[in-house]
Amino acid sequence: MSSTPLHIVHTESSLGWGGQEIRILTEAMGMRQRGHTVTLIAPPTARIFHAAEERNIHVVALPIGRKNLKGLLALRRWLKHHPCDVINTHSSTDSWLSALATRFMRHAPPLVRTRHISAAIPDNAATRWLYQSATTFIATTGERLRQQLIKHNGFDPARITSVPTGIDTDRFVPGNRTIARGQLNLPLAAPIVGIVATLRSWKGHVYLLEAFARLTDTNALLLIVGDGPQRDNLEKEITRLNLTGRVFMPGNQRDVTPWLHAMDVFVLPSYANEGVPQALMQAMACGLPVISTPIGSITEAVQDGVSGRIVPARDVEQLQQTIQVLLQDPEQRAAFGAAARKTAIEKFGVDAMLDKMEAIFIQAARHG
Repeated sequence: MSSTPLHIVHTESSLGWGGQEIRILTEAMGMRQRGHTVTLIAPPTARIFHAAEERNIHVVALPIGRKNLKGLLALRRWLKHHPCDVINTHSSTDSWLSALATRFMRHAPPLVRTRHISAAIPDNAATRWLYQSATTFIATTGERLRQQLIKHNGFDPARITSVPTGIDTDRFVPGNRTIARGQLNLPLAAPIVGIVATLRSWKGHVYLLEAFARLTDTNALLLIVGDGPQRDNLEKEITRLNLTGRVFMPGNQRDVTPWLHAMDVFVLPSYANEGVPQALMQAMACGLPVISTPIGSITEAVQDGVSGRIVPARDVEQLQQTIQVLLQDPEQRAAFGAAARKTAIEKFGVDAMLDKMEAIFIQAARHG
């Protein structure tokens, strides 16, 4: 822990919910336990605002959901009356508002920008100013994302650090599949394939449904845990593929561990916008064999043929074959699951994430 406690301000403009928001809250609680003061600024209608209140994280409602003068002035006023040591921004809108709000402020706090996803950053003068002049340090959720910023955007490598998202490896542990299925009223003997993810297009649920529909074992079930904008489309796809009764969509779950424990194989067929997805690491920590794609920094977590399988994005045939092979081979599932658990413990613990982010915040505060 830092010998001098910091006041860390997180900003998040996104109204949605997913791994990014969960990481912010996990970091906030971890830094608070280390003796730092933490404040979150978010729109009052954001999901993270209410989640922060539930976790007793100090959260301030400001209209920062859009890039406009109202949000800019509100943020500037708040920062002027509430000095802090560092601002950690997370989405495009709040990053721009924070950069502009502090532009001509006396004793302006330094900005740290966390890049959670692998979407390309525009290569123009304004964006270069935001990332290289207005921002002191950049944290990415994987090394591949870091290299993308260095190679594609020409950003200074000395000011970019890869900080994989940490998960609680004491909470996400292997469990008893029979007990979990009993608790969730799921069939005890059926092969179960599962995914935990926000229902967004790029998570690849549609490809998973198509692959699942082609499995030769018609007793297999599919769990789609999570909610989001694609729910209606996915329900229509389930009907179209005649999968009604074989696909369960329980929605968002406050505790996903029983659902993970109920699965035989975890699949995340994303085709864009990933760092190292939290749900993937949670599944690995639970000792599940995983199937995913080489998107973002996923291959930094999943070693093909060791802790799981990597298949090409949007390749339904390969995905179907890989799922089928794993469902028919309990020994390989067990070997992959054990290696996945080992990787999760060694590389993706919460303390490792907090150590790295704390070091960045301390360095940024000194720089500022």
